[in-house]
Amino acid sequence: MEIEKLIDGNSATVKLTGRLDTSNSPELEEALKTLDSAEKITLDFSGLEYISSAGLRVLLIAHKNFSKKSGMTLINVNDDVMDVFKVTGFDDVLDIK
Repeated sequence: MEIEKLIDGNSATVKLTGRLDTSNSPELEEALKTLDSAEKITLDFSGLEYISSAGLRVLLIAHKNFSKKSGMTLINVNDDVMDVFKVTGFDDVLDIK
């Protein structure tokens, strides 16, 4: 998985490419921690092919942290990843555009 971070003032965009699973979810968790000073975060999933339960856990932690600020939004979610969100109920919890 590749992680690309773009910071613009108090906002940050994180673009993910590849597969988010047990082997690399700690990498995403650390990358999001480095953006803790951002008020709002956007996760661009245009290149994300797959997400496992470990990836969902990282998203839940990030959602909890950024909901205390201006929030977290997911964009460009493909159908396969959206199916995982629907089955797990994450589509009701996360702000997905």
